[in-house]
Amino acid sequence: MRKYQFKQIEKYIELFRKIAEGVYMELSAKNGNLERVNEYLQTCQQKAIELGEFIEKEEGLGHPTVSCLEDFCELLFEINEEILSEKGLAAESAKLRLDSAINKIEKSAGTDITLQKLVIFLPYKASMWDSLESVWKSCKDEPDTTALVIPIPYYDKNPDGSMKEMHYELEEYPEDVPVISCDGFDFEAEHPDEVYIHNPYDDMNYVTSVHPYFYSENIKKWTEKLIYIPYFVLSEPDVSNESVLEQISHYAIAKGVINADEVIVQSDKMKEAYVEVLSRRFGEQTRETWESKIKGSGSPKIERLKALNKQGVEIPEEWQHIVNKPDGTRKKIVLYNTSVVAFLNTEEKMIKKIADTLQVFQENKDDVALLWRPHPLTVATLESMMPELYEAYKAIVEDYKKAGWGIFDESSDLDRALIVSDAYYGDGSSLVQLYEQLEKPIMIQNADVLCGEEE
Repeated sequence: MRKYQFKQIEKYIELFRKIAEGVYMELSAKNGNLERVNEYLQTCQQKAIELGEFIEKEEGLGHPTVSCLEDFCELLFEINEEILSEKGLAAESAKLRLDSAINKIEKSAGTDITLQKLVIFLPYKASMWDSLESVWKSCKDEPDTTALVIPIPYYDKNPDGSMKEMHYELEEYPEDVPVISCDGFDFEAEHPDEVYIHNPYDDMNYVTSVHPYFYSENIKKWTEKLIYIPYFVLSEPDVSNESVLEQISHYAIAKGVINADEVIVQSDKMKEAYVEVLSRRFGEQTRETWESKIKGSGSPKIERLKALNKQGVEIPEEWQHIVNKPDGTRKKIVLYNTSVVAFLNTEEKMIKKIADTLQVFQENKDDVALLWRPHPLTVATLESMMPELYEAYKAIVEDYKKAGWGIFDESSDLDRALIVSDAYYGDGSSLVQLYEQLEKPIMIQNADVLCGEEE
């Protein structure tokens, strides 16, 4: 039986206790109303029958708790008969007998009914699955727990904020992750005990949006507990720095954070920053709530990256001719990361910077293999917010792919790119924080510097 269903049993037991108290009060009163006692007992018997039918439906016939309820019904009948026969009935005796029977029901329900837990993971982009994977693996191995991965659709947005093309990346998850289509899955009826999300923005994102049905404010209606884990890793914050807190506010004051019952961030320091930002925004009286809700227990992205780094990752066959020299030795692989934020901050300068960078690496392609991995929302961002740059960017990408001297990685497997590369070059995005975990060289690019000048 699921936890939310067991709560119904607890409500019935609470009702039984209130009725028993009502019976006691009437019988112990000087002018107690015996007709009311009779009504109490009949109501209690009807509710006991209802509860028995509910348990049999969920747990099967012959359940021990149903037997306790049958004994309880017999006791209610006996007490009612004693009242009707005018033999008199001591209030203390009636209360003692009723309480004893109710205690047996409660004990049986607690020991003879096994609670089953349903946990659902709702990733929207396969490339961000690493932010949930280690939690899913832990959940699926828990006893009496079903952990389901149900990818959800998302949309690109038009410049006016309206929904455009829908994406559903159901087929892009790792082979060892069994996914279920959200089509036809009855979330309300299943009422999961826990739901994990990694998109906190609901309708607040200018570039993309998950399907409105999966906005955090709606998910809360059909789950006992909503848990948000960021899909990104940020630089560790200096909480005393006001500009840092201002930056963190863009992540902390999101609907998914506010609506979640629990938020898991990358560190205690990040928790401190979130709590400070949220307490300032919603008032000091809310600080205790944020302290309780936000956990600084670490990012699953880092856990997964470290585990894969120990195991090692194979270079795909289609990359081999790019990363290997004619003599069979391997070139140094440089991960080139371009971010959405860099485009927003530098605009056309970023187009020139990418073109310049590609030229430099092409000139050195005999010794260095370039692995270009742009942020997965780059195209959607440019189309929605910077359409004047979209065609120029698209042309650069098409020329790069056609030339074939470097790797263009659009896959959902971010960790593979991090692990197989020997050094990082690119924008100061969250990938830098992940790359630091691998203790490899990192160089941040500057859009104002061209022609391979040192930055």
